[in-house]
Amino acid sequence: MRLKNYQLIFLFVMLNGSLFAQQYYRAEVKRKDGYHIVFSVEEKRSAGKLQWTIINDTERILINQIQQLGDSLLVDLPFFEAQLKLKMSQAGYQGEWYKKTATGDQYMPVVLEKGRSRNVLNLPGKNKDFNGRWRATFHKPDGRQSQILAEFRQNGKNISGTFLTPTGDYRFLEGTVAGDSMVLSTFDGTHAFFFGAHLNENGTIDRGVFASGPEYLETWTAIKDSKMTIDESTAAMQLRGDVRNLDFAFPDLDSNLVSIHDDRYKGKVVVIQIMGSWCPNCMDETAFLSQYYRQNKQRGVEVIGLAYEYTLDFAKASRNLRRFKDKFNVEYPMLITGVLSSDTLRTEKTLPQMTPIKAFPSMIFIGKDGTVKKTHAGYSGPATGVHHEIFKKEFEAEIKLLLEGN
Repeated sequence: MRLKNYQLIFLFVMLNGSLFAQQYYRAEVKRKDGYHIVFSVEEKRSAGKLQWTIINDTERILINQIQQLGDSLLVDLPFFEAQLKLKMSQAGYQGEWYKKTATGDQYMPVVLEKGRSRNVLNLPGKNKDFNGRWRATFHKPDGRQSQILAEFRQNGKNISGTFLTPTGDYRFLEGTVAGDSMVLSTFDGTHAFFFGAHLNENGTIDRGVFASGPEYLETWTAIKDSKMTIDESTAAMQLRGDVRNLDFAFPDLDSNLVSIHDDRYKGKVVVIQIMGSWCPNCMDETAFLSQYYRQNKQRGVEVIGLAYEYTLDFAKASRNLRRFKDKFNVEYPMLITGVLSSDTLRTEKTLPQMTPIKAFPSMIFIGKDGTVKKTHAGYSGPATGVHHEIFKKEFEAEIKLLLEGN
């Protein structure tokens, strides 16, 4: 009887292909200037169904909404209004990356070739050491400059890390070092970034390039600075004048009106999350807040998400946010403000008691007496390592202080 079962399984595999197949791809978003943005994809096929995982360093983005028709694939990227529209090729797949932005639709060529190698640099000489914390100066096309904190972790030729700004971080970057050069990249469905640079004999970084999307380009330099910090307060919202209480009511994903004045929030500490389903840093923050809320709501802590989307279509915004909410098992309300993230009057239309929103995400902490106690801009996500751990400790300390106060 057991032999017959094995024979049946063998026959099924012969007729239908392997029960489980796995393939890795080196994916490349093509830019006209040659600063191509590389990421890795793991493909699994089980019972004829495809499942992809986008890999950036330790991050894994699961994609299971893939439509296959003949030699064509339509890959719905999670959280964001974005897709990969591909056709099978001899080497793997090729096609285009589509995404909706605040200013219109965007398309870029993309190629996936079989193989595990993410970045390839063939340069002579011993690999230099990019490890550590750096004070980077970024130069924008209009001449403006900004100070950014860079954290790099290098192991041989492999390098990972991120860049931190007052409004958030560039999430999980992964790449390669060869000789005096390094490249880093990431792709999460809505953002595609390339970083390249050279390390001089005097220990400074120059000839840095930051490429984003189809054509945006900045240059950067850096010096090593183990004491470099970022001051998020420069991008944080503040109360206007003498007003100390927020006053808002917006619909949730099921069109039920939720107000900050509802009984649910009276006498509790409330964290207002300023976010959008299009925002990768918001994704990291939501993962943290969702877990924190589940573990601490019994202490008298509430969270409300206020979403500023790319669309004014309530049904579409609700659908995008529901996918976002389901992914992270969010139990707190996520409300649709009905105001575009790009609206220059977004704050005045939704939170007139506050100064303008400068960063997505942002947080507003409300005490048990219903007044605003503190604000925070940006989010140092898990890709930032020690900075993420510091944020979590400071967040818990603030909640504890507010629970013990009025």
